[in-house]
Amino acid sequence: MDVVALIPARYGSTRFPGKPLARKTGKYLIQHVYEQVSAARRIQRCIVATDDERIAAAVRSFGGEVVLTRADHPSGTDRIAEAVRGLPGHDEDVILNVQGDEPEIDPRYLDRLVKRLANEQTCPVATLACPFPADRDPRDANAVKVVMNCRREALYFSRSLIPYPRDGTGSLAPGVWLLHLGVYAYRRRFLLELTTWPVGALEQIEKLEQLRVLERGYALAVEVVERAFGGIDTPGDYEEFVVRWEARSAGA
Repeated sequence: MDVVALIPARYGSTRFPGKPLARKTGKYLIQHVYEQVSAARRIQRCIVATDDERIAAAVRSFGGEVVLTRADHPSGTDRIAEAVRGLPGHDEDVILNVQGDEPEIDPRYLDRLVKRLANEQTCPVATLACPFPADRDPRDANAVKVVMNCRREALYFSRSLIPYPRDGTGSLAPGVWLLHLGVYAYRRRFLLELTTWPVGALEQIEKLEQLRVLERGYALAVEVVERAFGGIDTPGDYEEFVVRWEARSAGA
């Protein structure tokens, strides 16, 4: 079983155009992500999938591997599926989908995700979640929640507050809400099949593509890790990352 990490990256982000090429740290943002992913011990190969030659050139400049894809993909999952179709491999190979704006992702979490999928007999896909950070509000619709069964498989993902505390939140223990972290591990065969299915009703309503898996009746394993990692959605997020990176570099 080979493990290949694909990092989808596009230039035209609505809130932060050109995000992968931000370079205030001396490294491209996409380079930070690439290096973190490549540090995972269970990953044999790391590839950026992009539709933009400027991003491709940046990846080549730091010695990374890149694949050019079409520009009309509706999601990063569709983009990596195109890249995977062009790669040699086997049905049971593991394909990691790591967003191109996660420069602080912990490589150990990726190793845990790969191990979890490898140990699952009934789940063709696995993802990460963590207890809600103290500075995040579970009621925020931009923070996706997941609830699990006793086998640590997803029951549902939602932008709404789930589980909903009918009697109030006063007596609830910390960690009752789980924040979904948008990293996935797929078996290769399943990924290629998944991207041929039409969008389901639940996915259309919530705008969450992982609901396509549940709506089709497949099990989705959830690996719960200790903490979230700071994704970059806006220029403000990037500035905060630069401050953290400079502080770590100064203390090294």
